[in-house]
Amino acid sequence: MSCCAPGIEAANELAEKGQSKIDNESLIAGSIDLKDGRRQLELAVPDVHCAACMRSIESELSKLEPVELGRVNLSTKRVKVIWRTQTDFAPTELVNAVNRAGYRAMLLEAEDENAKDKTFSQLVRALAVAGFAAMNIMLFSISIWSGADASTRDLFHWISALIAIPAVAFAGQHFFRSAFASLKVGRLNMDVPISLAVILALGLSVFETANSGEHAYFDASVTLLFFLLIGRTLDHLMRERARSAVRNLASLAPRGALQRLDDGRHSFIKLNQIEVGMRLDIAAGERIPVDGFVVQGNGEIDLSLVTGESAPEPVSKGHLLLAGATNLSGMITMQVTKPAHESFLARMVSMMEAAEGSRAGYKRIADRAAEIYAPVVHLLALATFLGWGLYNGDWHHALVTAIAVLIITCPCALALAVPIVHVVAAGRLFERGMMMRDGAALERLAKIDYAAFDKTGTLSQGKPEFVSQTEGGTPELEMAVRLARLSHHPFSKALAQAHKSITVIEFDQVDELPGQGIEARFGGDVWRLGRAAFCAAQDEGDEGLSRVYLAKNGVPVGVFEFEDQLRPEVPAMIERLRAQVKGISLLSGDRKAPVQLVAKQLGLNQVQWGLTPQEKLDQLTALEKAHNRVLMVGDGINDAPSLRAAYVSMAPSSAADVGRNAADFVLTRDRLDQIPFALTLAKRAANAVKQNFGLAIAYNMVAIPLAIMGFATPLVASIAMSTSSVLVTLNALRLRIDAKERKVQIPLSTNQKVMPAE
Repeated sequence: MSCCAPGIEAANELAEKGQSKIDNESLIAGSIDLKDGRRQLELAVPDVHCAACMRSIESELSKLEPVELGRVNLSTKRVKVIWRTQTDFAPTELVNAVNRAGYRAMLLEAEDENAKDKTFSQLVRALAVAGFAAMNIMLFSISIWSGADASTRDLFHWISALIAIPAVAFAGQHFFRSAFASLKVGRLNMDVPISLAVILALGLSVFETANSGEHAYFDASVTLLFFLLIGRTLDHLMRERARSAVRNLASLAPRGALQRLDDGRHSFIKLNQIEVGMRLDIAAGERIPVDGFVVQGNGEIDLSLVTGESAPEPVSKGHLLLAGATNLSGMITMQVTKPAHESFLARMVSMMEAAEGSRAGYKRIADRAAEIYAPVVHLLALATFLGWGLYNGDWHHALVTAIAVLIITCPCALALAVPIVHVVAAGRLFERGMMMRDGAALERLAKIDYAAFDKTGTLSQGKPEFVSQTEGGTPELEMAVRLARLSHHPFSKALAQAHKSITVIEFDQVDELPGQGIEARFGGDVWRLGRAAFCAAQDEGDEGLSRVYLAKNGVPVGVFEFEDQLRPEVPAMIERLRAQVKGISLLSGDRKAPVQLVAKQLGLNQVQWGLTPQEKLDQLTALEKAHNRVLMVGDGINDAPSLRAAYVSMAPSSAADVGRNAADFVLTRDRLDQIPFALTLAKRAANAVKQNFGLAIAYNMVAIPLAIMGFATPLVASIAMSTSSVLVTLNALRLRIDAKERKVQIPLSTNQKVMPAE
């Protein structure tokens, strides 16, 4: 719930991380010349993980006069800096500024993208230690509460001390370091009162034990850490999972390409060294590194990154190529029209980064509560200590009472109010086939009032299926299937899959022409299976169906139709969703006919087709400007910016890795019918969070005055604190008991823009 102060884990490692190896020459080599008197550099900052980290680094960079832009991105854990080169400025000053903020900075080449999440491992170990210690100390406490005599009580207190002291020292490191770093820069965060309560309760317990006191509070110290570590560990895990989308998208860019020199030789060139006008050779299976156009060769390109459609597109001389697309067949030579930092893929990454920045403006309920908690608790405890000390001069009693106030106000219930609801809700969703990446997304999901869907691979199955043969007879069908078995094209695979029983024959000669089809000779005849022009036919495709043609000796003899079928559960899911939102849009990069066919089948009249990733993003922005909170459901790489930008997003299990990582929720089963259930559960979870805060507030309104007046000892305070934690946990568990879905009818907004499906 609290943000760490800068330098918690990084400062002690700077000296041993090889920072001296970063010099001006390496920084210049790793930067980009923007050709206008400015340079751009990206550095890895692996230790950033919250908004406070971002502010600290950006504040230090802003103090450097030549720096025009310094922005930290939490998804990639990188900082982008743009500075003016006309001044006498050493780039190493950028690294020094990051270091002054307390963080490591390193070149991207030195970044270990596969490094294990050390913070998560530390939290898990601390949680295990705190849980084990709490269980054992509680056993001794029960014996003491049952009326153990003085000598037995003292023995059990000392045994508890031997367990509690090392357990608190180890399990509390995360809170202690954060509190110390926060105080060091003159701030208060949630970890300060937590640390103060734990340390004072432990110290007072040792003092009471050494003096054969009746009460000790070792169990309160360790149990408090245990409850808080549960919430902190889950919160950290969810935040980390939400950061991988941009990293995965950026990884689609190849490290470089083969440049074709004027004398015909080849030279490998790094991605950031590719310049406009260069000619690159792209072999089959390789990704297009930068934007350009074909100057030689023919092939088929997988444009799913752009359109989301899995069907390959043929390319030949003059066709546009976009970075991130994949060359499926045939060697092609391209001429570069844009450098890497201006390519289509770079723009996709930029869109996702910008979308994350806007989403970061959403402040979670827990974060809002944390802003006012720390100063209030400190003031109450300090006022209690001074008040009692000045009132009766008994400073020992004043200290005990102040500790009771700190313990009774320790944010266990507050810390668990949100995470425990998210955990229970996540468990319910997982049982129904859905994974939640970020607890904040559950809060946003409860507020959505509009839904937008991609088509191919989301509402549809994302692969063509053979529908019918409209021309030709059985002999033509058999020949087409035999040819299809020799091709890797999606339509060929669908045709062969639908007719497995047809026998195989051996052709005299077989040639596959990239982007056109397959040609084979058999018994003196020439057979072709592929596109209309390749088979001397006229394409008459309509009604959303795709056609493949068969020709014999240059004469069309067969036509085969294919369709990307809807998922079987989609019509019922859409019908249920209508009762929960005020509008549903279909946003697709596919052609007009198949998009309209799906819209007609589902009864959707708000539909758009042929959209690029930027245009999808623009549509979402327009919906939000019309005061909608949009749920975006998509599966492709081309949907990633929209998934990241939407108020909340979901992706099916069949989605591309980038799409899954960009989404807030991922369906673990290949079905969409749990989306309405997720909306209902999110609304119930939001109510449970409010109820938990109500319980926590009611508890504090009763408990705090009693503690301040001296009626609650630290022992009573620890019991009350634990009881409040149990109450919010039991309330959260109601999400499992009452699983009924409630449908809410929301009227259609009068200002909603509708594009008819025609």
